[in-house]
Amino acid sequence: MRLYHISDRPGIRRFEPRLAPSKSAKQQGLMVWAIDYEHLHNYLLPRDCPRVTFFAKEDSDPKDVERLMAGSSAEHVVAVEARWLPEIRKQCIFQYEFDSQDFTCVDEIAGYWISREPVVPIAETKIDDVPAALLEHDVELRIMCSLWKLREAVIHSTLGFSIIRMHKAQPPPEGYEAYHPLP
Repeated sequence: MRLYHISDRPGIRRFEPRLAPSKSAKQQGLMVWAIDYEHLHNYLLPRDCPRVTFFAKEDSDPKDVERLMAGSSAEHVVAVEARWLPEIRKQCIFQYEFDSQDFTCVDEIAGYWISREPVVPIAETKIDDVPAALLEHDVELRIMCSLWKLREAVIHSTLGFSIIRMHKAQPPPEGYEAYHPLP
């Protein structure tokens, strides 16, 4: 199995363990983070880009699928704020590939893996066209003015989802009090 890490930095020869990016990671100590191929599409965006990602699971309610997937033919939806579209179009990202030998799965549902040791990548791929990379992973890229109402709808649905970097999203027009838990 191969694991991946997406970065905005080219030429990383060795990944050194560091602290988890947030408390929500539920991991302590120093580690190198990686993602499995099945969840890679969630990270094929500029690092700080807030996103709501979701997909229909086998046990998802068909009404949730119809309401939130909106007849999409894609397997996954990645929704981003419209203000991020210029950055998504212009920024290139780098996909690093790792051998999974030194990694341990810490969240099978999210596809998160960690290594407590330094890791040398086995490959580096420059991604110049982020929207095209998402399409290759059967993703509908949904551009929205605000992610907050979608975030709430997805959280309260039967769909599988991942909410990433919402603390970087534009504040909700209704105020943060309308959304729990807070970003």
